[in-house]
Parts: sequence; C-alpha cells; structure tokens
Amino acid sequence: MGTEPLERKLAAILYADVAGYSRLTGEDEEGTHRALSAHLDAITASIEKHNGTVLHYAGDAVLADFATVSGALICAAAVQQDLEVRNKDIPEKRKVQFRIGVNLGEVIVDRGEIYGEGVNVAARLESLAEPGGICVSGTVYDAIGNKLPLDYEFMGEQSVKNIEKPVRAYHARIKPGVALPTPTATPKTKWSSRHLAVGAVVIVSLVVVTSVITWLTPWSKERIALPLPDKPSIAVLPFENMTGDPEQEYLSDGMTDDLITDLSKVSGLFVIARHSVFTYKGVAVKVQQVGKELGVRYVLEGSVRRAGGRVRINAQLIDASTGRHLWAERYDRDYQDIFAVQDEVIAQVVSAIAVKLTDAEQTRIARLPTDNLEAYDSYLRAEQGLYLSDTAGFRDTLSFYEKAIALDPEFADAYAGLARAAVEIWRLDYNDLLASAVARKRAYETAARALVLDPDNARAYSVLAVLQVVDGHHDAAIESAQKAVSASPSDADGYLNLGLVLAYSGRPTEARAAVESALRLNPKPAPGALFLAGVGFFADGQYERAVEAIEQARDARPTDETAGGYLASAYAHLGRTDEARAEVETIFETLPMANLAYFRARDAYYKRAEDLATFIDGLRKAGLPEWPFGFRGNEEDRLDASALRTVTLGHTWMGRHANGVQFMQQISQTGVIAYRSRASFLTGTADVRGDMLCQQFEGYMLDRRLCGYVYRNPKGTREDHDEYVSVMPDALKYFSVVQ
Repeated sequence: MGTEPLERKLAAILYADVAGYSRLTGEDEEGTHRALSAHLDAITASIEKHNGTVLHYAGDAVLADFATVSGALICAAAVQQDLEVRNKDIPEKRKVQFRIGVNLGEVIVDRGEIYGEGVNVAARLESLAEPGGICVSGTVYDAIGNKLPLDYEFMGEQSVKNIEKPVRAYHARIKPGVALPTPTATPKTKWSSRHLAVGAVVIVSLVVVTSVITWLTPWSKERIALPLPDKPSIAVLPFENMTGDPEQEYLSDGMTDDLITDLSKVSGLFVIARHSVFTYKGVAVKVQQVGKELGVRYVLEGSVRRAGGRVRINAQLIDASTGRHLWAERYDRDYQDIFAVQDEVIAQVVSAIAVKLTDAEQTRIARLPTDNLEAYDSYLRAEQGLYLSDTAGFRDTLSFYEKAIALDPEFADAYAGLARAAVEIWRLDYNDLLASAVARKRAYETAARALVLDPDNARAYSVLAVLQVVDGHHDAAIESAQKAVSASPSDADGYLNLGLVLAYSGRPTEARAAVESALRLNPKPAPGALFLAGVGFFADGQYERAVEAIEQARDARPTDETAGGYLASAYAHLGRTDEARAEVETIFETLPMANLAYFRARDAYYKRAEDLATFIDGLRKAGLPEWPFGFRGNEEDRLDASALRTVTLGHTWMGRHANGVQFMQQISQTGVIAYRSRASFLTGTADVRGDMLCQQFEGYMLDRRLCGYVYRNPKGTREDHDEYVSVMPDALKYFSVVQ
C-alpha cells in the first residue's frame, strides 16, 4: 500500500433522487421503471449540456460533478423545469419527481469517483428538498449570491444524518417568467456519460463492488461498509399508518415491533434492531440504501389500515441487493385475526428466504400473546410510550400496561413490559412516578411473573439480569442475560445487557464481544445503548472505542454525569489530560458536589475490586476530588470511632449543607435514621464502622450504603450550627448536635 496523500479538490456536486420511489414501484413497477429510465436520460443530457459529469447511478439516484457552482445550480433548475413539463399530464400520484441537492465542498478523488463529506452533504440536502424541488447548502448560496434568476428560502441550520455540524440549507426556486441562462455547448460524444457509467459499473462489478458514497456506521466516526452476516439478514421497516390519524400510529408501530420480536426468535435469521429501523420512519428511502446502511440482504415493508373491526395489512419482502420483490400479500381481515396475520407474514418471510425453524422456535412464534384484543390494544399503546423515555411517556406506559394486565392477568408480555418500564423509572430516578424502592420491587415482581407465564420471555430475563448485577449477584445475572440471548438470538438489547453484565462481572473480553454483536444488530443505536457499549469497551481496556461511543452518548445527554464520568476516565487513561479535565468541569456544571467517593459508591457494581479501581483511577487523573467540593479535613480534627458514637447514635443534628440548604437528622440508639430538609424526607439505617459513619436510605442512590467521616470544625459555633462537618459521598454538611 502506498502512503501518497489522496487527491482532493473543491467540487460543485449535484445529487438527485426519486421521491417516493418505493411507493411508485409498489403500485406499478414496470411503468415506474419506464418513466424513470426516460427521466434519467433527460437528466444525463442536461448534466452534459451544462458541462457536468455523471459519476454514478444508484438505482433511481444520480451523482454529478461540475466545474462551477453556477453550472450545477443552473442544471438543477433546468432539470426540474424540464421534468415539470414531462409530468404535466400525468396524475399526481403517478408522477416520477426528483429531489435535488446541490453542495459546494471538498471531495476525495479516486479512480474517477469522488468521496467524502462534500458528497454526503449533497445527498442529505436532497432528502430535505421538496418533490420537484432543489435544496442547496450555505456554501452554494454564498458563492452564487444574486447571480442567477432564482429565489431562495432559508431553511435554517439543519442537523443531517452522519454530518457532525449542522448545515445551512436553502430552498432554491426559479423566478416566475425569467429564463434560465443558456450554457456553453460542448462537443457531443458517441456514447452518453450515462451509458459509459453503466458499462463501467458492469465491468467493475465483476472485480469488486464499490459505492460512490462510503457508508457510515452511525455510531462510529470511521466510514466503513457493513458486510452481510453469515446468515440470512433482514430489516423490518416501520409499517406505514394508512389511516391518516396520528392516534392510530401505535398500531402500525406495534405491528412492526411484533414482527421484529418474532423474527428475532429465529436462530437462523439476523434481524436489525428496532431503533435502527425506526430512523427511517416517515422517510422516503430506497431498499437498496437500507440494505447498504444496515448491512442486510432483505427488507420487509408494509402498511396498516384499521377501520372499525376490520384491519388491512399490506406486506412485501424485497431483496435489497437487487430491488426485486420476493413476496407481497394483502390481508383484509377482522381485527381479531391480527395475530394470525402476523404468523402468516412470518411464515412467508421464513419460507421466501429458506430459513428452517427449530421446534422450539415454532412454538415460541406460534404462542398467542393474549386472546383479549382490548388488552393487546392497551399493550401496544404502552409500548409506544415506553420508547419515548420521558416522564410523560412512562406515566402513560404504566397506566396502559396495568390496564392490559387487568384485562388479561395471564398476559406475559405485558408483565415483562411493565418490568422494563419499572426498572427504567428506578434507574432514572423518576420518583414522581414511583418511589425508587417501589419501582425496583415492581420490576422484580413483574419480571418474575412474566417468566412464570412464559419461561422463554427474553425481555423479562434482561430486566432480571440488570437487577441481579446491581444487587451483586453476578453469576445469576450472567445466567439470566444468557437466557435472554438464547430466547431471542437477534435481540440487540439482549446482547447489550449481556455485555454490561459481563463487564461488571470481570469478564471483559466476552463483554466486548457481546457489545460488538449488539452494535451490529443495531447499527444506529440510541444514546443510552451507545453509553452501555462504551462501558463494555472501557472494561476491556479499549479506551479509544469507549471514547468514540460515549462521546456521542454524552452529546445527546449532556447532563448525564455517569456517562461523563466514564468519558473523563477514558480520556485520562489515554493521556488526553486536557479533555479529561474539561469533561470533569462539565460534570461539575450538572453535579457540583461530584467526587471520587460518589462515583465509587454509584458504580460499585463491579465484581472485581481492580476493575472499579481502574475506573476511579482515571477519574483521579482527570482531577476529580476525593470528597464533595474538594473538602480536605485535618487528620487531628477527624472523630475516631468512640467520639463518633457520642454524636451519632441517639442524637439529633441540625445544620446546613454546603449549598446552604438547612436540614435536621435524627439517629436512634438502634441506628434508625430520619433525615429532613425542605425538599426531602428520607428514612433508613446508620451505623459506625471503624472511624466512618455509614448510612443507607431506602430508595436513595440505588439503596447504596454510603460511608464518610465526621470532623470537628475549629471555627464553628453552636449558634451557627456548624461545630462539626460531615463529609459523605453525596453531601457535605455542617451541623451541631442539638440533643
């Protein structure tokens, strides 16, 4: 391999793509293809006429390079003007319309193709354009000014997929009654560039498969193409809600979720996770693009329409490598037959791609979740709220799950869903919904009930694994997480939970492998999944990969001090001291009392002390203090065990926190503790261990036992209630003993 620098140039890039291509081909594949071919010939001729070069065709998309910005933009306007005339007498729903994006940016030139962010921005701008419209970047707008007879509408700064910084975008429209400039003619060639490009692709495809746009695994900053798995692979795109009523969205989403869940139970299939496929919801996208971005061979798509007691479901299976339809079916049934329809779709998919089910898999898939359709309806509504991951969503979710269970007390999936919601409420400290201790207890109970009703319920096993590892039952947690993966071999969440459990259980290499499996099944993960993946990489000492994952999770959730802690520690272990210290400062903005003792207590899930020490050592190198607000007491002022008992057991404290909040705390002779402030009332237990006071409050800090020291305050007075200082992982308090 040579080390010469890659050739780069500034290019004006035009990217055009058909709007609603999947719908058009689904309704009239042959007619759409004929119209598309004629339009592509016209676009090619216009590109050549305007001194551009077609570099690549990808199904219904065209990529072209121009020497000047004006040439690219005039060509785009001329194309849309021409196609408008061609579509004039065609019914609106049958028009083959293009969206066009134009960008000015730097590109990499290699073997007659161009690559890089300049190309990717043009492709993303195309998706922002209206059908029959043009969208240009700020760099194009700045370069053109008012030189062309076009009007521009500023769309604001657009955050587009796989582009780090927002892109200024403008709609560009031809001014009414004004003619476009005539381009300078160029000599005609014997073959058009379209025919040459197609011929080149045929020849090159015999040697190697390439793409003009290098695909980006969204969680990774490295551009790589996702290889196909070693088994049949499929993505279920979100089914379209054909009712036109947003209130019915839960039904189409639920159909998608159920199909993903059932297909994930088939060991002979590789099924992309929900979050990744739902990034395409409401987006006109080609199945070939989906196949490349997600690394799958097959795509299942469809629609749902419910009217009264009837439901109409359309489904079609497509080979993403060719765009060929393998199977399509329309079901017009009573709503009560919805489970039978789902079973038929699964059976047709499995048959079409020649996957063999084991007896156990056939039993799992055929299992009827409930025979109560009202319960199922509530369950689907609960699921929709669960994925919102906010307080309002969880409130509705709890209500709908509980309603589903009340309607059908044998509904295992509803219990498992309620367990998942409860454990999230507990983890996220949504105490206004459920007290932490109550949420934790509810999660345990409902997960256990789900497994009694359905011993192969993967979600229930995953919830149980999380609870068990937090409680320090590492071996039991591993067993539960492995059962989740076994029950649903393509469930990305199952692999992610397994990776987390293994990371905390001192098995880092296996943790990394599980995390990598999760990310392959879910190539477009949510921030929470990225953070958990980062923990898996961190545990295996792969700090660069940990940083890459957690940085993106942190960007999406800037107030998450746990993610910030792992990021700061990873930076420190990499020797990136300035970034580590900057991350600590960011943590302080959200959690001013952040300290090593706090993180040591909060992340005490590790089975091996050395694993926790590695995490804490990184935070120490990053500059995090040992105790809240950097407190350092004098050794001679610290109370020993004997003195500590004289101010704790059987006494009442009155004083203030370091932030000024006043409090009162009572500790009985038997160690029962009650704490009050204007915003909190907590009860728990306290005891003296050596020279440390230890406290544990039910439902607080995941029920962790927190231990710290008490110091005399030489400058304190009884009148100011600050004769002593209590330093704990979660608080710095000044107090006096009042009785």
